[in-house]
Amino acid sequence: MTEPKQSSSSVPGPYKWEMAIDLDRCTGCEACVVACHAENNIRISGEQEAAEGRAINWIRIERYWEGEYPDVTVKFMPVLCQQCGDAPCEPVCPVYASYHTPDGLNAQVYNRCIGVRYCGNNCPYTVRQFNWFDPHWDPPLQEQLNPDVTVRQNGIMEKCTFCVQRIREKKELAEKEGRRVRDGEIAPACVQSCPTSALVFGDRNDPDSQVSKLARQDRGFHLLESLGTHPAITYLKRIT
Repeated sequence: MTEPKQSSSSVPGPYKWEMAIDLDRCTGCEACVVACHAENNIRISGEQEAAEGRAINWIRIERYWEGEYPDVTVKFMPVLCQQCGDAPCEPVCPVYASYHTPDGLNAQVYNRCIGVRYCGNNCPYTVRQFNWFDPHWDPPLQEQLNPDVTVRQNGIMEKCTFCVQRIREKKELAEKEGRRVRDGEIAPACVQSCPTSALVFGDRNDPDSQVSKLARQDRGFHLLESLGTHPAITYLKRIT
Protein backbone atom coordinates (compact mmCIF):
# COMPACT_ATOMS: atom_id res chain seq x y z
CA MET A 1 0.00 0.00 0.00
CA THR A 2 1.36 3.40 -0.93
CA GLU A 3 1.77 6.07 1.72
CA PRO A 4 -0.90 8.80 1.49
CA LYS A 5 0.67 11.94 0.13
CA GLN A 6 0.81 15.05 2.28
CA SER A 7 -1.70 17.70 1.30
CA SER A 8 -0.28 21.12 0.63
CA SER A 9 0.30 23.03 3.86
CA SER A 10 -0.72 26.22 2.04
CA VAL A 11 -4.30 25.03 1.49
CA PRO A 12 -6.43 27.77 3.09
CA GLY A 13 -9.57 27.52 5.17
CA PRO A 14 -11.43 24.49 6.48
CA TYR A 15 -11.88 21.14 4.80
CA LYS A 16 -14.59 20.50 2.24
CA TRP A 17 -15.18 16.78 1.97
CA GLU A 18 -16.29 15.56 -1.43
CA MET A 19 -16.44 12.34 -3.41
CA ALA A 20 -15.88 11.43 -7.04
CA ILE A 21 -17.45 8.32 -8.56
CA ASP A 22 -16.13 6.98 -11.86
CA LEU A 23 -19.06 5.23 -13.54
CA ASP A 24 -16.68 3.67 -16.04
CA ARG A 25 -15.14 1.65 -13.18
CA CYS A 26 -18.31 0.66 -11.31
CA THR A 27 -19.28 -2.99 -11.86
CA GLY A 28 -22.38 -2.97 -9.65
CA CYS A 29 -20.93 -5.55 -7.24
CA GLU A 30 -22.51 -3.79 -4.20
CA ALA A 31 -19.44 -4.28 -2.03
CA CYS A 32 -19.93 -0.64 -1.00
CA VAL A 33 -23.48 -1.40 0.15
CA VAL A 34 -22.35 -4.29 2.35
CA ALA A 35 -19.44 -2.31 3.80
CA CYS A 36 -21.72 0.63 4.59
CA HIS A 37 -24.12 -1.65 6.47
CA ALA A 38 -21.34 -3.14 8.56
CA GLU A 39 -19.55 0.14 9.30
CA ASN A 40 -22.60 2.21 10.22
CA ASN A 41 -24.70 -0.29 12.18
CA ILE A 42 -27.57 -0.25 9.69
CA ARG A 43 -30.31 -2.55 10.86
CA ILE A 44 -31.28 -5.71 9.02
CA SER A 45 -34.47 -5.55 6.96
CA GLY A 46 -36.23 -8.83 6.43
CA GLU A 47 -37.94 -10.01 3.27
CA GLN A 48 -41.35 -8.80 4.43
CA GLU A 49 -40.06 -5.31 5.33
CA ALA A 50 -38.29 -5.02 2.01
CA ALA A 51 -41.48 -6.02 0.17
CA GLU A 52 -43.29 -3.19 1.96
CA GLY A 53 -40.63 -0.69 0.93
CA ARG A 54 -39.14 -0.39 4.42
CA ALA A 55 -35.64 -1.65 3.75
CA ILE A 56 -32.81 0.70 4.76
CA ASN A 57 -29.75 1.34 2.63
CA TRP A 58 -27.54 4.40 2.96
CA ILE A 59 -26.13 3.70 -0.49
CA ARG A 60 -27.85 1.93 -3.36
CA ILE A 61 -26.80 0.83 -6.83
CA GLU A 62 -29.12 2.12 -9.54
CA ARG A 63 -29.28 -0.04 -12.68
CA TYR A 64 -30.28 1.15 -16.11
CA TRP A 65 -30.15 -0.29 -19.59
CA GLU A 66 -29.13 1.22 -22.90
CA GLY A 67 -29.65 -0.09 -26.41
CA GLU A 68 -32.14 -2.39 -28.09
CA TYR A 69 -32.34 -6.15 -27.74
CA PRO A 70 -30.14 -8.08 -28.28
CA ASP A 71 -27.53 -5.31 -28.08
CA VAL A 72 -28.41 -4.21 -24.56
CA THR A 73 -25.88 -2.82 -22.09
CA VAL A 74 -26.52 -2.63 -18.35
CA LYS A 75 -24.93 0.24 -16.44
CA PHE A 76 -24.65 1.05 -12.76
CA MET A 77 -24.69 4.21 -10.67
CA PRO A 78 -24.03 4.28 -6.89
CA VAL A 79 -26.42 6.75 -5.26
CA LEU A 80 -25.95 8.04 -1.72
CA CYS A 81 -26.50 11.31 0.13
CA GLN A 82 -25.08 13.99 -2.15
CA GLN A 83 -24.05 16.20 0.81
CA CYS A 84 -25.53 19.18 -1.02
CA GLY A 85 -24.11 22.65 -0.55
CA ASP A 86 -27.67 24.02 -0.71
CA ALA A 87 -29.47 21.03 0.73
CA PRO A 88 -33.28 21.14 0.45
CA CYS A 89 -33.54 18.77 3.43
CA GLU A 90 -32.04 21.20 5.94
CA PRO A 91 -34.38 24.23 6.04
CA VAL A 92 -37.56 22.14 6.37
CA CYS A 93 -36.60 20.39 9.62
CA PRO A 94 -38.72 21.92 12.41
CA VAL A 95 -36.27 20.91 15.17
CA TYR A 96 -32.98 21.61 13.34
CA ALA A 97 -31.97 17.95 13.43
CA SER A 98 -30.58 18.34 9.92
CA TYR A 99 -27.86 20.96 9.59
CA HIS A 100 -24.76 21.89 7.57
CA THR A 101 -21.30 21.45 9.06
CA PRO A 102 -18.30 23.73 8.38
CA ASP A 103 -16.74 20.80 6.48
CA GLY A 104 -19.59 20.78 3.97
CA LEU A 105 -21.48 17.75 5.31
CA ASN A 106 -25.24 17.43 5.78
CA ALA A 107 -25.28 16.22 9.37
CA GLN A 108 -28.15 14.57 11.24
CA VAL A 109 -28.70 14.82 15.02
CA TYR A 110 -30.47 11.56 15.77
CA ASN A 111 -31.59 12.32 19.32
CA ARG A 112 -33.16 15.58 18.13
CA CYS A 113 -35.09 14.06 15.20
CA ILE A 114 -38.84 13.66 15.80
CA GLY A 115 -39.51 11.67 12.62
CA VAL A 116 -41.82 14.04 10.74
CA ARG A 117 -40.00 13.07 7.53
CA TYR A 118 -40.10 16.55 6.01
CA CYS A 119 -36.43 16.19 5.08
CA GLY A 120 -37.04 12.89 3.31
CA ASN A 121 -39.95 14.32 1.35
CA ASN A 122 -37.84 17.31 0.33
CA CYS A 123 -34.83 15.27 -0.82
CA PRO A 124 -34.87 14.88 -4.63
CA TYR A 125 -32.37 12.00 -4.46
CA THR A 126 -34.45 9.74 -2.18
CA VAL A 127 -31.45 8.94 0.00
CA ARG A 128 -32.89 9.67 3.44
CA GLN A 129 -34.30 6.63 5.20
CA PHE A 130 -36.97 6.44 7.89
CA ASN A 131 -36.26 3.86 10.58
CA TRP A 132 -39.63 2.15 10.93
CA PHE A 133 -38.69 -0.47 13.52
CA ASP A 134 -36.36 -1.06 16.43
CA PRO A 135 -32.98 -2.24 15.14
CA HIS A 136 -32.20 -5.94 15.30
CA TRP A 137 -29.50 -8.26 14.02
CA ASP A 138 -29.79 -12.02 13.70
CA PRO A 139 -27.13 -13.86 15.74
CA PRO A 140 -24.19 -13.71 15.49
CA LEU A 141 -24.33 -10.44 13.52
CA GLN A 142 -24.90 -8.41 16.68
CA GLU A 143 -21.28 -9.14 17.58
CA GLN A 144 -19.94 -7.07 14.68
CA LEU A 145 -21.52 -3.71 15.59
CA ASN A 146 -19.20 -0.72 15.28
CA PRO A 147 -18.65 0.89 18.73
CA ASP A 148 -17.83 4.22 17.04
CA VAL A 149 -21.35 4.56 15.58
CA THR A 150 -24.56 4.95 17.55
CA VAL A 151 -27.37 2.43 17.08
CA ARG A 152 -30.38 4.45 15.96
CA GLN A 153 -33.79 3.96 17.52
CA ASN A 154 -36.99 3.62 15.53
CA GLY A 155 -38.97 6.64 14.36
CA ILE A 156 -36.08 8.77 13.08
CA MET A 157 -34.47 9.67 9.77
CA GLU A 158 -30.98 8.47 8.93
CA LYS A 159 -28.66 8.63 5.94
CA CYS A 160 -25.07 8.52 4.68
CA THR A 161 -22.62 10.59 6.71
CA PHE A 162 -19.48 10.00 4.60
CA CYS A 163 -18.48 7.86 7.63
CA VAL A 164 -18.09 10.95 9.80
CA GLN A 165 -16.58 8.83 12.59
CA ARG A 166 -13.58 8.09 10.36
CA ILE A 167 -13.32 11.75 9.36
CA ARG A 168 -13.23 12.86 12.99
CA GLU A 169 -10.64 10.27 13.91
CA LYS A 170 -8.19 11.40 11.24
CA LYS A 171 -8.90 15.09 11.81
CA GLU A 172 -8.13 14.75 15.52
CA LEU A 173 -4.94 12.85 14.72
CA ALA A 174 -3.83 15.52 12.24
CA GLU A 175 -4.59 18.33 14.71
CA LYS A 176 -2.60 16.52 17.38
CA GLU A 177 0.37 16.29 15.00
CA GLY A 178 -0.03 19.90 13.89
CA ARG A 179 -0.81 19.26 10.23
CA ARG A 180 -3.69 18.96 7.78
CA VAL A 181 -5.22 15.63 6.89
CA ARG A 182 -3.24 13.98 4.09
CA ASP A 183 -4.91 13.22 0.80
CA GLY A 184 -6.11 9.62 0.87
CA GLU A 185 -5.78 9.35 4.65
CA ILE A 186 -9.55 9.18 5.10
CA ALA A 187 -11.47 6.42 3.35
CA PRO A 188 -15.20 5.94 4.06
CA ALA A 189 -16.31 2.32 4.14
CA CYS A 190 -17.70 2.42 0.60
CA VAL A 191 -14.45 3.88 -0.77
CA GLN A 192 -12.27 1.39 1.12
CA SER A 193 -14.26 -1.63 -0.06
CA CYS A 194 -14.61 -0.77 -3.76
CA PRO A 195 -12.56 -3.39 -5.66
CA THR A 196 -12.20 -1.19 -8.76
CA SER A 197 -11.43 2.09 -6.93
CA ALA A 198 -14.46 3.68 -8.57
CA LEU A 199 -15.06 5.85 -5.48
CA VAL A 200 -12.56 8.51 -4.39
CA PHE A 201 -12.86 10.69 -1.29
CA GLY A 202 -10.95 13.76 -0.22
CA ASP A 203 -10.71 17.48 0.47
CA ARG A 204 -11.98 19.58 -2.43
CA ASN A 205 -10.31 22.67 -0.93
CA ASP A 206 -6.97 21.04 -1.69
CA PRO A 207 -6.40 21.59 -5.43
CA ASP A 208 -3.79 18.82 -5.48
CA SER A 209 -6.08 16.17 -3.99
CA GLN A 210 -7.22 13.30 -6.18
CA VAL A 211 -10.89 14.18 -5.74
CA SER A 212 -10.23 17.76 -6.89
CA LYS A 213 -8.42 16.55 -10.00
CA LEU A 214 -11.22 14.13 -10.86
CA ALA A 215 -13.91 16.77 -10.30
CA ARG A 216 -12.21 19.04 -12.80
CA GLN A 217 -12.30 16.45 -15.58
CA ASP A 218 -14.50 17.01 -18.61
CA ARG A 219 -16.36 13.80 -17.82
CA GLY A 220 -17.61 15.20 -14.52
CA PHE A 221 -21.28 15.93 -13.85
CA HIS A 222 -23.63 16.20 -10.86
CA LEU A 223 -26.83 14.28 -10.27
CA LEU A 224 -29.91 16.44 -10.98
CA GLU A 225 -27.59 19.40 -11.40
CA SER A 226 -30.38 21.64 -12.72
CA LEU A 227 -32.02 21.72 -9.28
CA GLY A 228 -29.25 23.93 -7.92
CA THR A 229 -28.54 21.84 -4.83
CA HIS A 230 -24.77 21.91 -5.51
CA PRO A 231 -23.95 18.27 -4.62
CA ALA A 232 -20.57 17.32 -3.18
CA ILE A 233 -20.44 14.14 -5.30
CA THR A 234 -19.07 14.36 -8.83
CA TYR A 235 -19.89 11.52 -11.20
CA LEU A 236 -17.58 10.77 -14.13
CA LYS A 237 -19.34 9.70 -17.30
CA ARG A 238 -18.61 6.35 -18.89
CA ILE A 239 -16.08 6.23 -21.69
CA THR A 240 -17.78 4.98 -24.83
